[in-house]
Amino acid sequence: QVQLVESGGGLVQAGGSLRLSCAASGRTFSNYAMGWFRQAPGKEREFVAAISWNGGRIVYADSVKGRFTISRVNAKSTVYLHTSRLKAEDTAVYYCAANRLSNSVARTPSDYDYWGQGTQVTVAT
Repeated sequence: QVQLVESGGGLVQAGGSLRLSCAASGRTFSNYAMGWFRQAPGKEREFVAAISWNGGRIVYADSVKGRFTISRVNAKSTVYLHTSRLKAEDTAVYYCAANRLSNSVARTPSDYDYWGQGTQVTVAT
């Protein structure tokens, strides 16, 4: 079992930045690929970014490419999502997720095995 706890969300002005963190516990963190997803009210959960176990593979949704950066520090069992140039449409609950296929950069929520509880990001215009 892997427990995931997100933090770092909040209210930010359009054009601003936030760094989201996801701390993992329970199993060896480097055995898992990690992903970030988000869900806005009334919408499906959507893929944001994914990173393989050692950071060798990284993918982003087109909507965040060039603005968001995913990274991980295995020694800290933490994955990060650095967000910048935030837009109103980035407002959502952001979730991190763990995938037992450690070299995967899957974009589908059902490919992930463990989920955090989410952190709210609200972008004010």
